[in-house]
Amino acid sequence: MYLMRAPITTSARFTAVSAAMAALLTAALFTAAPHAFAQTRERPPNLQPVPEPPPPPKGFELDSALEPQVTTVKRGEDTVEEYRLGGRLYMMKVTPAGGGTPYYLVDHTGNGSFARQNAHDTGLRPPMWVIHSF
Repeated sequence: MYLMRAPITTSARFTAVSAAMAALLTAALFTAAPHAFAQTRERPPNLQPVPEPPPPPKGFELDSALEPQVTTVKRGEDTVEEYRLGGRLYMMKVTPAGGGTPYYLVDHTGNGSFARQNAHDTGLRPPMWVIHSF
């Protein structure tokens, strides 16, 4: 009587290889970690303090008119930070009540119309035309 065993599928082979690689990597990390943390660094004998940076050249003084003025206003439950430059409101940061994600209202053109912009939004919008549909 012959016993036949089922063939090993590709996914089972991949899982076995992945498990073996994970075990080997874990063993290597635990073996090398104590040696990496055991290294001690001795300070060089002749350390000198870092010198102070030189003052900025003349003509590069900070102009307070070029710095934005930030005003914090409470509107209902939300906190709004208004950013003005030269008296013109150009951006508002709205932080919703209850720890919501803050968002920005930005006047890109300077005409007083604000567009919403999320914190990490670059504003780049690639064209997405439908060329063909089935």
